[in-house]
Amino acid sequence: MAATEQQQMTCDIAIIGGGVAGLWLLNRLVRKGYNAILFEKNALGSDQTVASQGMIHGGMKYTLNGALTGASEAIAEMPTHWQQCMAGHGDVDLKGAAKLSDHFYMWSNTSVLSKMTTFLASKAARGRINKVPKDDLPPIFQNNQFKGSVYKLLDIVLDVPSVVKVLANNYLGRIFKINWEKTQWRKDANNKASLVFFYNNQEYSLNANQFVLTAGEGNESILNEIGEDSPRMQRRPLHMLMVKHTYPHSFYGHCLGAEKTPRLTISSHPCDEKTQVWYLGGSLAEKGVGLPPEVIIQNAEEEIFKLMPWVDLSNAEWAALPIERAEPRQNNFTRPDKAFASSTKKHSNITVAWPTKLTLCPNLADEVIALLDAKQLQKSEAPVPNLSFLDSPDIAKTPWQTAFGD
Repeated sequence: MAATEQQQMTCDIAIIGGGVAGLWLLNRLVRKGYNAILFEKNALGSDQTVASQGMIHGGMKYTLNGALTGASEAIAEMPTHWQQCMAGHGDVDLKGAAKLSDHFYMWSNTSVLSKMTTFLASKAARGRINKVPKDDLPPIFQNNQFKGSVYKLLDIVLDVPSVVKVLANNYLGRIFKINWEKTQWRKDANNKASLVFFYNNQEYSLNANQFVLTAGEGNESILNEIGEDSPRMQRRPLHMLMVKHTYPHSFYGHCLGAEKTPRLTISSHPCDEKTQVWYLGGSLAEKGVGLPPEVIIQNAEEEIFKLMPWVDLSNAEWAALPIERAEPRQNNFTRPDKAFASSTKKHSNITVAWPTKLTLCPNLADEVIALLDAKQLQKSEAPVPNLSFLDSPDIAKTPWQTAFGD
């Protein structure tokens, strides 16, 4: 049956993509007085967000060559910013989000750390990274076989699903599940985009003063669909590892090696009452791209044994997780220094944004709001558009819940 008359709806800003970046932006915009809504096609936090290790870092992990970089300077204040929000005093209300650890650690043998001695004692590093005395070592290193040095970073680790849940619960009535098979982009004579929904033999047209794409890897397919070739995206593939085990100690840390990227990064995540999951990244995950799961799992087992031979993972369950991090295109495929937001060329009301990493989601909101301010976007008094024909998205499961059936 053909669709009947078209119903018109309006809002100030419609966000496409319900990871932490989009949800953080929604919270900022509504608190600033915008009539903003958000669409997610799968589950809130799916893909990149729940595949994050939850690190909210201040950039010190980018100092492995002994010097501060543009990336570390751009995000130096992020742990403090997130902490303030979790205490209810920031630009977003994160009260109720769970913290897994107050610190992240760096460890290595003496020869590797000796190359960084001057930097670690410098004014730039003071207060941001501190050597841990032997008596205060994390439990995992309180073993006679450990011969290295450990430094404590002023970084925190969050339970990412709880962050997603808190951000979503703040504005549940503004979050909708979008089915792209029943939705279509349109553009008018003034190059202004709108979304048209086809439900119950009815067309519903949503006109937004600004659409903001925060869909991570999904941004690229949306841009292709609407005929935009700028801004462009790059993918940074990783092959992460998950280890479900009963070893009693959780840990959050980077093992330093000879390269700029940590040799191994470990974060711990609760799985059930008796088990936890170690989520493994770093060079191990970068070099594992394209390898079969059984090969990268074997590599990881060997790496853990080399670095922590006293840790017994003999009864552990292993799973590999290939992921692709989406970033704005950079020259020579370099890592972006900060979050990115830019207008499209062929549509007057579409902005594209990538946070590049979890810790920079507040920075993404700042970048988007700066663009909106430059466009002098007006705030309306209109109510939230009636999208009751759409469902509400669930919170995404973590990769280890999916892999291990918890």
